[in-house]
Amino acid sequence: MMQTRPFRKTRTRLALWYALVMGFILSLCGFGVYEIMIYAHLVAIDRELESVTGTLHDSLEPNLKQPKVLEPIFKQILPDICLASSSCSNRKIYAQNNHSSNKRHIFSAIYQSNFYYIRFIDREGKLIALAGSHPEGLPVSGGQKSWQTLKDGRGDRYHQMSLPLHTQDNRLWGYMQVGRSLKDLDSRLAALQLFLGLGLPITVLLVGGSSWWLARLAMQPINESYQQMKQFTADAAHELRTPVAAIRAAIESVLRMPYLSEQEAQDTLKNVASQNHRLAEMIEELLLLAQLEQPKTLTQYIHCCLNDLAIDLVEEFADMAFAAKVTLTSQVRAGKLLYVLGDEDQLYRLVSNLIVNAIKYTPAGGQITVVLDRSNGHAEIEVRDTGIGIASEDRKQIFERFYRVNCDRSRNTGGSGLGLAIAAAIVQAHGGSIQVQSELGKGSTFTIRLPLDLPPPSNVRVAK
Repeated sequence: MMQTRPFRKTRTRLALWYALVMGFILSLCGFGVYEIMIYAHLVAIDRELESVTGTLHDSLEPNLKQPKVLEPIFKQILPDICLASSSCSNRKIYAQNNHSSNKRHIFSAIYQSNFYYIRFIDREGKLIALAGSHPEGLPVSGGQKSWQTLKDGRGDRYHQMSLPLHTQDNRLWGYMQVGRSLKDLDSRLAALQLFLGLGLPITVLLVGGSSWWLARLAMQPINESYQQMKQFTADAAHELRTPVAAIRAAIESVLRMPYLSEQEAQDTLKNVASQNHRLAEMIEELLLLAQLEQPKTLTQYIHCCLNDLAIDLVEEFADMAFAAKVTLTSQVRAGKLLYVLGDEDQLYRLVSNLIVNAIKYTPAGGQITVVLDRSNGHAEIEVRDTGIGIASEDRKQIFERFYRVNCDRSRNTGGSGLGLAIAAAIVQAHGGSIQVQSELGKGSTFTIRLPLDLPPPSNVRVAK
């Protein structure tokens, strides 16, 4: 498909805007997925911490007697608990490979990985004891905040929950803090960030490529229409140039002559009048085509009798057919009068164009028949001739503007190449169809189908 520079620029703009919009939408979706994953994991971790912390709290608190004093229940529930003043505070308190089967207890699940740690602090925020896997460099914080996120010396994050512990006489014993490593969450989020960081640009590039292709598909009908418009302009200019050139040549020839006889003046004027008539007729046809192609044109439709139309046209062109030495007849096969809703002048021009073409391209001694029939709620008008026919490769193009079949169908017939284009436009404006069947040397049949007794389109009015 040949594209001009404005179309290429427009296509590029469409592709870029589409890629930018899709990239923005995909970025929002990726960010949303990322935030949802963070939220879902944090909710799961919070519930996990609440469960572990709540169970520990309910197991320890009923047995506390003195503030900051580790009762035997601590050792029973957390057998590897270690006082902060001892040397075990600087190493991992409990390792899975040191966990023998005879030491299993109800909280051994928190020791199955190095994710959890448990700390007990007093009301001043000083560490009393700890259990589980305590990361190095993790700061000890006060217990007033229920939830905290901390970092150890290596930058790994931990999520921590704090609960106050009270003695049996309702004195504040201290605080219990249960923390969990967020290393597994951070690794998943890092993988997701990598995926989004690489996936989004690649996706945007793929979207950009596909939008470039889609923009081409979307603009193809527009480009084809533009090319047709350019071709139409060139053809119209070429067709209009011929009579204009003839008129100018005739006038310049007269001006160069020192003496002009009356007969020469009349011949010149006749030539100018003939070319002027051809020029005016072509302009009128071009204006009619432009009018028919306007979907919002307000047209006055009336109920037209096709029987009268066909008979009148056959009678009108009888002399033209006689001069061309061909026979023009009509056949009405419908059992009753056929009415359609339309513009009578346009319908008249539609059928007359087909009859004139048939007379032009039918050799002497040939026959032309106008047949009127009814079929499946439609009126059918057939114009049959025994003329020169149309080649199969030309049938699809004969309804295009300024198209002429080579050889016999040429400018020698005096036509402008707009007759069949006008016929097709009139049929389309009336909601019908036109078809052609032809064979070289045997003749052609043009079939018009128009809907019967249908209401007019919304952009027309019916004459009362």
